[in-house]
Amino acid sequence: MSNEVTPETYYGPSFAALVDSDPQVAELLVSELDRQRAGLQLIASENQTSPAVLAALGSTLSNKYAEGYPDKRYYGGCSEVDKVEKLAIERAKALFGADHANVQPHSGASANQAVYGAFAAPGDTIMGMSLDHGGHLTHGFKVSFSGKWFNAVHYGVDPETEDIDYDQVRDLALEHRPKLIIAGGSAIPRLIDFAAFREIADEAGAVFWVDAAHFIGLVAGQAIPSPVPHADVVSFTTHKVLRGPRGGAIVCKAEHAAKVDRAVFPMMQGGPLMHGVAAKAVNFAECATPAYQEYARQVIANARSLAAGLGERDIRPITGGTDTHLSLHDLRGVGVTGADAELRCEAAGIVLNKNAIPFDPEKPNIASGIRVGTPSLTTQGMGTDDMTVVADLIHRAVTTTDGDPDHAGARAIRAEVTDLLASHPAYPHP
Repeated sequence: MSNEVTPETYYGPSFAALVDSDPQVAELLVSELDRQRAGLQLIASENQTSPAVLAALGSTLSNKYAEGYPDKRYYGGCSEVDKVEKLAIERAKALFGADHANVQPHSGASANQAVYGAFAAPGDTIMGMSLDHGGHLTHGFKVSFSGKWFNAVHYGVDPETEDIDYDQVRDLALEHRPKLIIAGGSAIPRLIDFAAFREIADEAGAVFWVDAAHFIGLVAGQAIPSPVPHADVVSFTTHKVLRGPRGGAIVCKAEHAAKVDRAVFPMMQGGPLMHGVAAKAVNFAECATPAYQEYARQVIANARSLAAGLGERDIRPITGGTDTHLSLHDLRGVGVTGADAELRCEAAGIVLNKNAIPFDPEKPNIASGIRVGTPSLTTQGMGTDDMTVVADLIHRAVTTTDGDPDHAGARAIRAEVTDLLASHPAYPHP
């Protein structure tokens, strides 16, 4: 598909210089663009940033060291990057209705690390959602820094509803009295009751933290309720539904601003990535538009349609459906593991990921489920009718192919994927 794309449109005018100086890397950039355009991208944590965001990422702001904060830098020559960071901060505060924003975290994990630095000390008790029930590894999982530095207690989902067990959350909070209670994760299809968490945190004397990395874009688009009025602190990534650059950010109540800023710098990070901060500013402005609000609503509508379509084909949605951008599915009804489903789908031009389901009998690297998300396909202009087609393609890939790209069934599905993408391309030619 390379001949249909002008790489300079997406990689910037300096792309020609890259071709001259390092054709090997230039070729890889183009092949990755081709890969993104050639398949159905259903990874729930991925999206396609705008050319404007990519332009900011490729700017000369990458050259500037800017340790500290605007008007309080440890380096000279920061007059322009100060303006950039102030703009990003003000746009984030306005977008989320927050008292304070820190836009410097390099990633979601960096943002989370800073939250721990602001509110907890090594050895303190923290409480988050179990990773195998939909949480995140930075919420106290044993191989993460969070599981090594803190005494982690985990809550899970109700076996019947497969949604968060709020009674269990309260019982564990009152028993263990954690310093931090964390809501959020990486595979939660339903809305989180932030008011209920706030009440539990107050009763247990805990700081209430929402890791909104996955769904913050839906909040920005006013498509789901916001955690900001309820939480002491909210961390998030900027590269999922939000559709910005890879990076992180934190918003919090005014009373916590100083400790959050000190935890980001100098506790956890040195100089910010100013080209990334500029790209976040661009993204926040994009998200404050009616067009983005419509996009966020369509992401949810598409996710619900896709979840229902898979459910009708015996790939059961956990919790019975979704309220967000993603759904988690149990493959045991079709007798296929998550690992095999991921392999078979990729061979057929469909990119998704294996995922553990609650109370999964399989090991995590095998898993009994898959996770699918609609941010990327919605960015490409697909609607609910297209999701019905996608559900059928996934089902056929999972149940009729074997993971070999040369399998006749895989080739046939790839041809249909190509036809679908012809009218809904990623990064269409301008």
